Amino acid sequence: MTQPTVVIAGAGLAGATTATELRTRGFDGRILLLGAEAHAPYIRPPLSKELLKGEADRSATLVHPDDWYAQNAVELLPETEAGSFDASAHELFLTGGGRLTFDALVLATGARARRLDVPGAGHGAVFTLRTLEESEWLRAALAVGGRRVVVVGSGWIGLEAAAAARGYGNDVTVISRSAVPLTSAIGAELGGMFERLHVANGVAFRVSETVVAIGGGDDGPREVVTGSGERLPADIVVVGVGAVPAVEVGERSGLTLGDGILVDHGMRASAEDVYAVGDVADPYLPALGRHLRNEHWANAIVGGEVAAAAILGERASYDAIPYFYSDQYDLGMEYSGYAPLAADAEIVYRGDRDAGEFIAFWLRHDRVVAGMNVNVWDVNEGVQRLIREGVRVDRDRLSDESVDLAAL
Repeated sequence: MTQPTVVIAGAGLAGATTATELRTRGFDGRILLLGAEAHAPYIRPPLSKELLKGEADRSATLVHPDDWYAQNAVELLPETEAGSFDASAHELFLTGGGRLTFDALVLATGARARRLDVPGAGHGAVFTLRTLEESEWLRAALAVGGRRVVVVGSGWIGLEAAAAARGYGNDVTVISRSAVPLTSAIGAELGGMFERLHVANGVAFRVSETVVAIGGGDDGPREVVTGSGERLPADIVVVGVGAVPAVEVGERSGLTLGDGILVDHGMRASAEDVYAVGDVADPYLPALGRHLRNEHWANAIVGGEVAAAAILGERASYDAIPYFYSDQYDLGMEYSGYAPLAADAEIVYRGDRDAGEFIAFWLRHDRVVAGMNVNVWDVNEGVQRLIREGVRVDRDRLSDESVDLAAL
């Protein structure tokens, strides 16, 4: 009898977690892990944090040491990309020719950095921040110091890149499409806190603004032209305007798409024995009662664990609360919760906002639907418990630091 074979198309954190969890749960069949890049699987948060700031090297980003894959009989195939598959025949077709037969196929193809569609966006010193190489190239450019850096985008990646650029002594301007940075993620009130943090560290902002062109020569950009006609001098341009799920393999093969590849609570796609995990997946979250795609690293881990369990016929459901974190200057934060429910929810604070040490709770119908701890640690588990249990809370007790979160 031939061994059952699981093919994982995509060797990022989600794909590597799926392989790891299969072995942990006792799967002794064949596992093939295909990666478009030349590297072993790595995690992406350090690319805009420790690696970009020069506080870590490549080894700190690896999911596993290089020898883990051979030791655990995971066949790692770098620079190997899936093109499409035939679900009925259980065959995956590779872009360079050839095919692989599978018993289960996991699509972990991730997402691509969204690029600016404006004249001059192809200059060599216009950076996106999605891969190891991009982080290292940008770090080398920023580390020179004394350069004029324009960051396009005021989301988490843009602001983390801005903080790193200031750390190297560069002049930094952030262009924000919204009136306040991070509004879509955490609302204008808390987004304003991050804006003030950056301004206090010497960053300039152009808000409610767009980019219409990047001017320069063969050696790189020299200016960024905004929609209002301002010309901002620029030696380096960093583009952080979101990511696009890499759904092409699923799309070519007839899978149902939503905001990514649509999957159920067990990460099962619309074709039998096909799963999707990580940034490319749009999973159904039972606790939310709807699909929600999440690009953060915790989602990659949870999705991989759930898919592995489902492949092995175990009961599996995506019931983890979305989570992410950020580090900027001397501010560290963790966020847990459901962004769609927090969008217009009431915010209750616990701690000292002026000192930058507090917890923010988003309340809907007196129930916590999201929470963010800022420079307050070892509380995230308690925040997640409140979200998961969905109990009604008293606002006064919630904001009172003398009341233990466990007592709420």
